Amino acid sequence: HVQLVESGGGSVQAGGALRLSCEASGNAASMRCMGWVRQAPGKDYEGVASLDPFHGATNYADFVKGRFTISRDSAKKTLYLRMNRLNTEDTGVYYCAAEKGNYGDYCGPSWPFGNRGQGTQDTVS
Repeated sequence: HVQLVESGGGSVQAGGALRLSCEASGNAASMRCMGWVRQAPGKDYEGVASLDPFHGATNYADFVKGRFTISRDSAKKTLYLRMNRLNTEDTGVYYCAAEKGNYGDYCGPSWPFGNRGQGTQDTVS
């Protein structure tokens, strides 16, 4: 089992930036794919970005490409999401996510993440 704790959310004006952090503990080393998902008010969860812990590859949903950057600090067991040029449609609760899988599986934003943190509210006005 993996524990994920997010921090860094808040309120920002359109065009601004935020950086989210996610500290992973427990069985984090066994996760095949890690990433960020979000839920806007009244909408379903949607994958935002992913990071392959084995290969380091990153992938993004089309609506954040060029604006968001996912990264990690392996020593600190921390995952980050840097969000630039935010707009009102980026408002929502952002969750750090992780899941097991097979070595050859593709790790992308739409990975069926079964483990999520408690979420952090980000509001863009």
